[in-house]
Amino acid sequence: MRKPRLYIADPEEILSGSATDVYFSRTREILEKAGLGDVRVRAEVNAYSFPRGYEWAVFAGLEEALAMLLGKKVNVYSVPEGTLFRRRQPLMTIEGVYRDFAELETAILGVLRFATSIATKAARIKVAAGDRTVLFFGLRALHPAVQPSADRASLIGGVDGVSGVLSRKYLGVEPRGTMPHALIIVFGDQRKAWSWFAELYYGKTPIIALVDTFYDERIEALMAADLLGEKLHGVRLDTPSSRRGRMRDIVEEVKWALRLRGYRDVKIYVSGGIDEDQIKELRDVVDGFGVGTSIAWPPNIDISMDIVEVEEDGGWTPRAKRGKMPGAKEVYRCRVGEDIVVKMGERPPACRNGREPQKLTRLYVKDGVLVEKLPSVGEIREYVLSQLGEIIKGETGS
Repeated sequence: MRKPRLYIADPEEILSGSATDVYFSRTREILEKAGLGDVRVRAEVNAYSFPRGYEWAVFAGLEEALAMLLGKKVNVYSVPEGTLFRRRQPLMTIEGVYRDFAELETAILGVLRFATSIATKAARIKVAAGDRTVLFFGLRALHPAVQPSADRASLIGGVDGVSGVLSRKYLGVEPRGTMPHALIIVFGDQRKAWSWFAELYYGKTPIIALVDTFYDERIEALMAADLLGEKLHGVRLDTPSSRRGRMRDIVEEVKWALRLRGYRDVKIYVSGGIDEDQIKELRDVVDGFGVGTSIAWPPNIDISMDIVEVEEDGGWTPRAKRGKMPGAKEVYRCRVGEDIVVKMGERPPACRNGREPQKLTRLYVKDGVLVEKLPSVGEIREYVLSQLGEIIKGETGS
């Protein structure tokens, strides 16, 4: 009898280029046989299309992409991870002998698409939530092998916390979360489950009681408040859609009942099938959201990699397939939402606001060696939030 296994690519398989599409392996072999194995190119990473309704995206996954390119005979230019970008704006350029990185294209694009799509959706959720807390609870929707990467991307996008235990090890972030229905069901009594949770974790994490397992949300919220008193930080409503009705009405009822009993400081959190529209409807009556699937499975940011220049006779010749913009490029920023794209090495025109354009494109890897300091997840998150603030300010005119 065959023993079951986990179907996970080993890190060494990814770094070596084994985790690739067969046509890239065949391309490398053909070029070598044809005597073109040493041809140098510049390959550009770009997003030529966005999901419907998207005006911007958050570039994420750069650190993991760079990890695949270290030790290769390549130079890598890129905008910083966390940069808000528009469609058709170059993000990264890989310069070197094509056969040295051809088989890495599949893995690089997989990492960049995955992280950028999650970070972008997380940023949109954070914008919708305003000053309300947003926690990412979407790991159960993903293969466990990518949990740290998904938590990292969602944090880059601006969420306030993640639930993954492995984030302690990989990101240096303490996971956040309350309790599952399973805990209460095993006890068979929500009061006992809440009491044990408070006994073990009071002072270590905010005590938030899940209040929709057996009874009405209003009844269980009052039960939790009466039982835990000042230990209770908040209550979480994870009401299933089959019983939900209009969620705002349920929240307002719970809030009213708690205030009527004198529990004015008890916070209210909502989770379960939450997306941007629900957040906008509820953000003025709740204190925070647990968001899972809508961040874990976001609309795809269609990032591609295309050769845009080939080295010939000691110089670079612009060359690209139709529909793509030939020639290597760099990005300069006037302000968030107003970037200038120029030919690599070309001086940018002045900004419309009179400011001097700031160069976004940087050299990260030179001849396979990292030459640019990589920021922490927290630093990238702050960079994203500052840009989102400018976007919001520009949209509201305030």
